[in-house]
Amino acid sequence: MAGPSSARVDHAVTSGTFSLDGETFDVDNNVWVVGDDTECVVIDAPHSVEDILQVVADRRVKAIVCTHAHDDHVRVAPALREATVAPILLHPDDRPLWELTHREHLWDVDLADGQTLEVAGTTLQVLHTPGHAPGAVCLYAPDLGCVFTGDTLFHGGPGATGRSYSDRPTLEASIRAKLFDLPPDTIVHTGHGEDTTIAAERAGLDATE
Repeated sequence: MAGPSSARVDHAVTSGTFSLDGETFDVDNNVWVVGDDTECVVIDAPHSVEDILQVVADRRVKAIVCTHAHDDHVRVAPALREATVAPILLHPDDRPLWELTHREHLWDVDLADGQTLEVAGTTLQVLHTPGHAPGAVCLYAPDLGCVFTGDTLFHGGPGATGRSYSDRPTLEASIRAKLFDLPPDTIVHTGHGEDTTIAAERAGLDATE
């Protein structure tokens, strides 16, 4: 029987821009790194390789996992891949968005709903949650009691759906089907802004109906 996982979640905030549909906005993105003192996975690759590598420190990066392919989540993914020799993982439904930012480079491994990723003795479960983007995924870490939601679910409700390749009913259906069945006290680590919990966001979305 395996011993307890030594995995932990490390975090930083990095600043840059988000561009889509001819508009550009200043944004702060969360950088999430899951692992132990030896190895880790990086969740999303926004803005700055240097900022991400500060969180990684001297650990081996097993994978760069993209929650979706908006430019503020994948802009430095190829450069981070070069720096860490780690593969980029993305759901293939987000190829149209990926190609808006990276025409010369593809990702390495397709993500799929139900897939599991192992790091530092813990497991990340891939949940395909389309709506904010067609290939958006969340990563559930049951051992750590948290889920990484990218821009699918925030403190205060679902992610934005006012731009190309997004759809509000699809997003709400994804959240209800894939996230609201998680334990209520599951911590939600978002792509932007502060943490929340499944219970808080379920109550908030139910109250708007």
